[in-house]
Amino acid sequence: MSNESSYLALLLLLSFLMASFFDTAAGQIGVCYGRVGNNLPRPSDVIALYRQQNIRRMRIYDPNQEVLTALRGSNIELLLDLPNVDLERVASSQAAADAWAQNNVRNYANNVRFRYISVGNEVQPSDPQARFVLPAMQNIERAVSSLGIKVSTAIDTRGISGFPPSSGRFTPEFRNFIAPVITFLASKQSPLLVNIYPYFAHINNMKEIPLAYALFTAPPTEVVDGRNAYQNLFHAQLDTAYAALEKTEGGSVEIVVSETGWPSAGGVAATTDNARTYVSNLIKTVNRGGSPRKPERPIETYIFAMFDENEKPNAETEKFFGLFRPNRESKYGINFN
Repeated sequence: MSNESSYLALLLLLSFLMASFFDTAAGQIGVCYGRVGNNLPRPSDVIALYRQQNIRRMRIYDPNQEVLTALRGSNIELLLDLPNVDLERVASSQAAADAWAQNNVRNYANNVRFRYISVGNEVQPSDPQARFVLPAMQNIERAVSSLGIKVSTAIDTRGISGFPPSSGRFTPEFRNFIAPVITFLASKQSPLLVNIYPYFAHINNMKEIPLAYALFTAPPTEVVDGRNAYQNLFHAQLDTAYAALEKTEGGSVEIVVSETGWPSAGGVAATTDNARTYVSNLIKTVNRGGSPRKPERPIETYIFAMFDENEKPNAETEKFFGLFRPNRESKYGINFN
């Protein structure tokens, strides 16, 4: 082979490797598709928007049949929730779990790419549904085990405490609830889904958590924890959760960030500029690799949410987490490529 041919072959190989790297990096980001609004586009148009924007993963919060039908053949990987209201029914009967899986997963599995099933979302130990989470997970796992879909549950960070990140632990009440779940996840090599919101941490403790630290714009060593330095709260919250897992015999369990985002209106620090800064820096951070505590583990992350949802209850900010307006216009120009 001539020198010129060797050089061209090397360039071709390097371009392939770089393309593979960026493809893998881009694939770590998904977007949650919430539908609590009366002015949202049709699911088929939403799926088209995901594909147009190169968003390759999606989370939906219930098995809406119109959405599942629109996902057929899209090649978008799906995180599907089993809603909290269904936990008791599915936990109480394998037949009920099998029927749920048949109607909402198996009927679509030939041409919808199911990645995870989240059995419940942000269930607290004091909630009536808490005792049903693990048996519902077990029943759903049996119902879909032949399909290669990982079964988990999504928690928030209310049950995790500790500073710096290496001091992270589950609160005693939450540990009693989550420890058997972690044992199940470890046995199935499934991840724990964690909803992480630096926005809420910042507005609830503005004296100690600077806005820059929440927005990824702080100096490189804002927080030092042994050999690890933290420039942003997202990494710190994630590693606090990892430390809590390790103290609960869950060192082998990976974390998937099943929600994170920043509102553009409706409350303190909720501006379009802050939302743009958070989301764009989040994507860059996730695409660079793992966290200080787990640098070898890519951070699969789902941004909340695709659209503003005008019927969300509770705080006004809940209505303004969307990356896009209901007319599918980009709110602040995020690039997923």
